[in-house]
Amino acid sequence: MDRINRQIHLKSRPIGMPDRENFEWVESPIPEPGENELLLRTLYLSVDPYMRGRMSDRKSYVPPYPLHDVIAGGVVAEVVESKSPDFKKGDIVESDYGWQTHAVVAARKARKLNPDLAPVTTALGTLGMPGLTAYFGLLDIGRPREGETVVISGAAGAVGMTVGQIAKLKGTRVVGIAGSDRKVQYLKEELGFDDAINYKTTENMREALKKTCPDGIDIYFDNVGGPVSDAALSLINRGARIPLCGQIALYNLEKPDVGPRIQSFLLINSALMKGFIVTDYAERFPEAYRDLTTWYREGKLKTKETIVEGFDNTVDAFLGLFKGENLGKQLVKV
Repeated sequence: MDRINRQIHLKSRPIGMPDRENFEWVESPIPEPGENELLLRTLYLSVDPYMRGRMSDRKSYVPPYPLHDVIAGGVVAEVVESKSPDFKKGDIVESDYGWQTHAVVAARKARKLNPDLAPVTTALGTLGMPGLTAYFGLLDIGRPREGETVVISGAAGAVGMTVGQIAKLKGTRVVGIAGSDRKVQYLKEELGFDDAINYKTTENMREALKKTCPDGIDIYFDNVGGPVSDAALSLINRGARIPLCGQIALYNLEKPDVGPRIQSFLLINSALMKGFIVTDYAERFPEAYRDLTTWYREGKLKTKETIVEGFDNTVDAFLGLFKGENLGKQLVKV
């Protein structure tokens, strides 16, 4: 085996939209695994919108990425060498060591995957962190009830499309907001959304939502923030729930966002808006893995992936998230 590990580091902190100059490609020797450690070879790695927030040096729910170090994130990898009794050479695992071709990790930092249950790539999407995020955000905070109306922004991303499908399983009416006609068509025709809106070609989002949600909005699953969310929040019903998952529309702003004050909408409707991080629910992950896998195997939960080939194209795949190039989960096949 080639004993060189290729890595992508954060070279400088982006101002506004990142570009390739903010990253550096580094080669280093692959260390030997020690006791209860694994040497892993990356098969697929994940690029996610939340990574943009960690590239800035500001307080968040996790520390910012350090400069001149690997961009951390989810991976699916093959065990090349094992010094743990729980793993053997050839096992496929999920871990979180990020944008590099190889890594030595503690065995406790790897989750063994069963390729017979589902394609291994789903461990980074529908049956992984995005699926867990959708599951807990919708069911724990949204608490959907049959007949209610659920609106999802960023609905054609890995989290959004999973939220919509679970919401349909719970008997709700689901409206998705996405950024292209192709995505709108996919949500309605493939995933069974009741309606969907292309925000890029819609002049008045509030009027479009009023038309598609004549009974108002009971749950707004917010993945994007910005003007789209302003429109949705103005139409919430009494007792509405708003799981606050992401704010991709704001991640690359160079100045603080200024928008409508939403407190009055929450107050007069006795509504709940709650931000959450998926790791808040770590103790309940087995429950979610069980349900998500069951729904997937029963054909009730579909997955969609956009896979870019080649480790050298990782940064381009990441930047494509902010241009709306992906449908479903964005992955890089190393």
